Amino acid sequence: MRIGVLTREWPDQVYGGAGVHVEHLVRFLRAEGADVDVHSFGGTQDGAHAHAPDPRLADANSTLGVLSTDLSMVAASAGCDVVHSHTWYANMAGHLAGLLHGVPHVLSTHSLEPHRPWKAEQLGGGYAVSSWCEKTAVLGADAVIAVSQGMARDVVDVYPELDPARVQVVYNGIDSSFYTPVEQTDVLERYGVDPSQPYAVFVGRITRQKGLAHLLRAAKDVPGQLVLCAGAPDTPEIAAETDALVAELEAARPGVVLISAMLPKAEVVQLLSHATAFVCPSVYEPLGIVNLEAMACGTAVVASAVGGIPEVVVDGETGVLVPYDADDPRGFEAGLAAALSDVLGDPDRAAAMGRAGRERAVAEFGWDAIARRTLEVYASVLR
Repeated sequence: MRIGVLTREWPDQVYGGAGVHVEHLVRFLRAEGADVDVHSFGGTQDGAHAHAPDPRLADANSTLGVLSTDLSMVAASAGCDVVHSHTWYANMAGHLAGLLHGVPHVLSTHSLEPHRPWKAEQLGGGYAVSSWCEKTAVLGADAVIAVSQGMARDVVDVYPELDPARVQVVYNGIDSSFYTPVEQTDVLERYGVDPSQPYAVFVGRITRQKGLAHLLRAAKDVPGQLVLCAGAPDTPEIAAETDALVAELEAARPGVVLISAMLPKAEVVQLLSHATAFVCPSVYEPLGIVNLEAMACGTAVVASAVGGIPEVVVDGETGVLVPYDADDPRGFEAGLAAALSDVLGDPDRAAAMGRAGRERAVAEFGWDAIARRTLEVYASVLR
């Protein structure tokens, strides 16, 4: 069986959870003996085929460049027995490849466009196009992989025409040999983090989805240090809003460390390993692979109880979940502040949660089992 994996992100151009998922899934599929061709939007490591948008569309809405890249992927995926697409960027490539080459299309849902309306700020009319691409591909796919039970429910709710029997749950995973507690502190010292004092750390892009603005408003009275590893803002407007909130927070309290970059993974591991708590204030999160990374590093998690996060973080055992209500943002921020204050104020409890989180990540979210489960999905559509 020859598998064509179609993805926007691939090393060395990975910036989000979907890219992390694809990178590790392919590695472990190959470890299981699978023949995998990777087609990406630019990353070329491990023999991936890079595709680029038509240069004549350089000044057009970026969504049109995505579609032209998809067409290049379709042409290059001839000879595959099954194609597997990830995110709306590559979903249309998978849909058209299935039609053109007469092969099954498996689609992984890492998020859903209708649940991310803020993308209209970034894409303009392209958001209507991306939504159409996703809907068309989801409804036409031979199998839809949801990364959590919550995502499985969401995809059927959003697309009621979809036969639920075609939806299968395969969780995101974690490489617990890489994401593991480390003793070194040189990265902390380089960025001005005091390892002798408790701190909470946020790692993520500056986007509405990640809820960073909620955290910045919540953190004024939270004890300890707050480390913000935040980069790649979606729009200049979101960047300006975040800068203003950070400045306001720095004026209200000490101990705010801003790292305006997406750091190498080894540096993130060090920041996670020494944190008292990892904080995930997302307003939408199909699973939240970053929570798994923190847990594998032995760190307690304080997270919003949205999407698939409650399937990863066990409230009161591996961290604390904070209810989120879009109609009551200030209530969410108050709950987030209280939860962070409790965890940062009790390092022994935080450490116990971190140990339990590490055990759970290793036992329940190993990539070897996830790769085998994905191979079962491929086999089911080839019968």
